[in-house]
Amino acid sequence: MAKLSKDRLIFGVLLIVLIALGEIILAHFKLATWPAFMVMIFFFEAHMDMKKAPNILVGGLFGIANLIIIKIFLEAAAPSLGLELAKLLYVLVFVYAIVALGEVVPVLFNNYTFMYFLVAAVAAKAPDPNVFSWMGVEVVGGALFIAGILGIVKILESLAKKKSIKAQ
Repeated sequence: MAKLSKDRLIFGVLLIVLIALGEIILAHFKLATWPAFMVMIFFFEAHMDMKKAPNILVGGLFGIANLIIIKIFLEAAAPSLGLELAKLLYVLVFVYAIVALGEVVPVLFNNYTFMYFLVAAVAAKAPDPNVFSWMGVEVVGGALFIAGILGIVKILESLAKKKSIKAQ
């Protein structure tokens, strides 16, 4: 059976403080929290690898931006194809672009792009969707969450060094 780790407990406390601050600040400005929290989740899923941060942030931004692009596409294509067929065509081309261009332009065409597009499309069904606000929260809030997580790691490393020095 695994034992509780003091470092993990401290990390958890500092993380919930970070999450609470993010929630309070975004709620104060009446901004959606999900775009920034998705960045945080994906960053953890990527094992806090900073090399993945641009793919998460840019891919997420592009995924949300596709709500604007699909709207323009639907206005042009729906009259001739019908709304459902036009939506299907867009999604098929979008997914194909992710697969085909994922290795060529991975910062833009990646799984994060698709996931953000999907979640943003669901969120857009709520009253008063604000795609541009979501884009800002995703980039700025998400980057701040990544910085905060890395800051927590630095704090824990500093505590470990002090503990190591004391033990000597």
